[in-house]
Amino acid sequence: MNPQEADYAKEQQQRQLAQPLNNEPVWKEVRSGLPQVSTVKGRETNILIEPMGQTWRAARVPVATAGGFLVALALAGLAAFYAIRGTMTTEPRPGARIIQRFTTADRIAHWLMAVTWVTLAITGLILSLGKAVLLPLIGYTLFSWLAAFAKNVHNFIGPVLIVAVPWMFIRFVRHNGIGAEDFKWFARIFDYFKATSIRAASSTAARSSCSGWSWCCSRPCSVVTGLILVFPNFDQTRQTMQLSNIIHMVAAYLAIALASVHIYLGTVGVAGAYRAMRDGYVDASWAEHHHANWYKDVVAGKAREKFVQPDTVAPPDAAARRPA
Repeated sequence: MNPQEADYAKEQQQRQLAQPLNNEPVWKEVRSGLPQVSTVKGRETNILIEPMGQTWRAARVPVATAGGFLVALALAGLAAFYAIRGTMTTEPRPGARIIQRFTTADRIAHWLMAVTWVTLAITGLILSLGKAVLLPLIGYTLFSWLAAFAKNVHNFIGPVLIVAVPWMFIRFVRHNGIGAEDFKWFARIFDYFKATSIRAASSTAARSSCSGWSWCCSRPCSVVTGLILVFPNFDQTRQTMQLSNIIHMVAAYLAIALASVHIYLGTVGVAGAYRAMRDGYVDASWAEHHHANWYKDVVAGKAREKFVQPDTVAPPDAAARRPA
């Protein structure tokens, strides 16, 4: 017996004399996290109780609660913004030429990411907030079925991001550089609330996007931590999985809040934006209004994207050409 174990044994003997049936020294040793003797072979099998577990349990609920409030705040803010500003439109310009903004490969990469990510976001919210939000509304039986379904879908769909994230990065990294023009645009972000100032506030450089870079940070974090959680056979420790769970939740909630803005601008927020990702084309008036620098590069022949014959594509959506 080593000296430390001898001290534990001596302390236990003295405790039994002074306070019979009080096993505080035993539990102190169990919760110390120090390796003990075990006949079961494997990673951490000789540690009965992992001391970081209590810290993880204490942190998990507040993190999920804060994340839920963040997502709710983002949705409420977008709803208020839409009520004030409505859909942002461009003035129609008869005879405007058509630009192919996204190729077929671009759109496939985007929609693979979009469908996968939205599925994971919904199922993740059910798993992290469902007990507090849904259980009181739908009862134990229905919630147990829903939670089990969400868990299986989340676990099986999650690994698709191993393909979707790199493909998305490769296809769109050239569109997401940040320059001086972008900082000027951010400085005038509140001009979006003014219908007369939308043109000045929309001249961003080469379609750059802060959400693009945030996704580059949050998605790899979600993928790596998700794999650690889904595949415990990687022989990682319990402490590694607990830390990965917290990082996974924080990255996911931030991504959901940012993606809510992205989805809003790509659908009801900016008329014509959804058509660009659905069909791949925008008209010149839309491009000049929303992405003036990129449009100048297209006109000068410096951009990859080119003008196409109008009769080869479907007509633009009427909403995109209706003035604000």
